[in-house]
Amino acid sequence: MVNISCSYDKGYESYEKYLCKNDCGDSDVLITTLESWKNKYRIHDDKTARIFTTTISDLHSADAGKYWCGVTRTGKDIYTEVKLKLVPDSCCDTVTKVQSYEGYSESVSCPYESRYHNSLKYICRGNRPSTCLQQALITSDTKQNGRFRLDDDKVSGTFTVTINSLTRNDSGSYLCGVQGNSDVDVFSAVELEVEEWCCVKAKHINGIVGNLLLLQCPYPPQHRNNSKFLCKGDQRNKCTDISMDQRVTLQDDAASSSFTVRIRYSDVHDTGTYWCGSDPQWRVGNYTKIELSVVTVRCVTCDIGVSSNIYALFSDLKS
Repeated sequence: MVNISCSYDKGYESYEKYLCKNDCGDSDVLITTLESWKNKYRIHDDKTARIFTTTISDLHSADAGKYWCGVTRTGKDIYTEVKLKLVPDSCCDTVTKVQSYEGYSESVSCPYESRYHNSLKYICRGNRPSTCLQQALITSDTKQNGRFRLDDDKVSGTFTVTINSLTRNDSGSYLCGVQGNSDVDVFSAVELEVEEWCCVKAKHINGIVGNLLLLQCPYPPQHRNNSKFLCKGDQRNKCTDISMDQRVTLQDDAASSSFTVRIRYSDVHDTGTYWCGSDPQWRVGNYTKIELSVVTVRCVTCDIGVSSNIYALFSDLKS
């Protein structure tokens, strides 16, 4: 569908208007304001704005070409030339692929030519240029819309769209659009794949009430100077930081790229799911999931030689 709008001078508000093609003979007239709808053409005359608009639906390649907006009057009619160019409603030969994970924030970079510095930028889902602007998730006029933010760097000729709190539903095709100055809009294509974050193997650890628990948490060498954390909760994005608990201490060993968590005076309430790591973005591989079970054991015979200070020592979580 396309709209062809033509303005006319004051004084012609009540005159008949029409859209024609080719030589504008009687057989070339497609529709007039005497009939609001004909075949796949609709016409509307806004007499206040002095603009009449013809809508052409169900476009095909044969619809491309030269049109004339006409105003009927005594003598020679008034004509305005319009050229309709049709392009395939799909994009693009090259697609940029971006991979991320649930819960992350990801940025999509969209380059453009210097002549479009001051043009409107936007992004939409799908790969249909014809409806992209109408269905835009965000534009450079709004800059922030919910989870979406758009930043335009005119020096580098790139605008960036950042999507926060990604979900699997965000996976799919996107179009970066730049509004053309006088021609059709310019697009580039992006394919975003958001992978599920769930598939993390947990380390299972058992402990005894009242004894000291040692948990070993490895981290990438490049995270040596990062803050380390320990939190508790079934879901990592809803876990509670317990690093400041007086019973808990974290000791970093940069040489082994790991840190040790000590939990003193363990209790049955310590049972649960723990997460330790060094990456606030929770990238896969930069954290450890621990399933801890703390139970009470009755002393049947007190001569069994069990250490009263350290009963459970768990130091090899890397394997």
